[in-house]
Amino acid sequence: MLLSMLDGFCETEFCYVDRGIIVDDSNDGKGFMPGGRPSIRQEEKWWLPYPKVPPNGLSSEARKKLQQCRDCCNQILKAAMAINSSVLAEMEIPRAYMESLPKSGKACLGDIIYRYITADQFSPEHLLDCLDLSSEHQTLEIANRIEAAVHVWKQKDQKKHINHKKAKRASWGGKVKGLVSDTEKNHFLAQRAETLLHSLRHRFPGLPQSALDMNKIQYNKDVGQSILESYSRVMESLAFNIMARIDDVLFVDDATKRCAAQNQFVGSPGRTPLCVKRSIRNEALDEKTEKLLAADFERVWSYAGSLSSRRTTGDAPERD
Repeated sequence: MLLSMLDGFCETEFCYVDRGIIVDDSNDGKGFMPGGRPSIRQEEKWWLPYPKVPPNGLSSEARKKLQQCRDCCNQILKAAMAINSSVLAEMEIPRAYMESLPKSGKACLGDIIYRYITADQFSPEHLLDCLDLSSEHQTLEIANRIEAAVHVWKQKDQKKHINHKKAKRASWGGKVKGLVSDTEKNHFLAQRAETLLHSLRHRFPGLPQSALDMNKIQYNKDVGQSILESYSRVMESLAFNIMARIDDVLFVDDATKRCAAQNQFVGSPGRTPLCVKRSIRNEALDEKTEKLLAADFERVWSYAGSLSSRRTTGDAPERD
């Protein structure tokens, strides 16, 4: 479906031009950037060509077709992401990943996150607001730390549970009560960490694969799961890129139509163009300034004449 969609873009009303050519033309005054300022994604992906639409924008049929393609890609993207997440969840956690984890959840999270998770009043959304999630790299690092703490506590919970069963057969002393309290604590903290991780991924749905996901892909031995995971990941990437390129075209089309509407409104009959208004205003200001300067000039000469007449009559003031 995605390939047939790409084949349908052979004849379009828009085209792509080199960004360097447009920048040179705008700097030389021979042209301008179509659509004005590029979008944030276009500024980040500076190596991609720049979409160019007709002077009056795309037709309603072409825009409707682009919107339909975008909606279709969005549905495929959601399905591919769901399939990929489901396959990764079914994969076994590699032994190499578990051996690389720290010995405690506090070492995984750090003091700040650990203090919030172990507090009496826990709010995952409030905790995420307090963290530095300004960049994708920082957000992914925090997600890896939270996920590592989840598996550390789960592993301790399983070990404590096994030890509790063995101790239950031997004795019912204070040691057994201590094991029960530790088991409940690890299970409780693991649930809180999972809630925090779920809130983080819900807030940042486009987050890249975590360290655990990459370890699962690397050490997976199930051929069927590997094929399904790879195929869904390729579909996800292709659908996302098509959506991004369509968004770029729609962004340029909106900006181009906005500029065309402004130019048409300025150049409409019965409305004085902005440049003419500015010139008339400047001429009136210059004329007013000339009148003020002439009046001041006459006032200075009249004052100088009065001083000369006073000096000739001997009434000029004396200076110390």
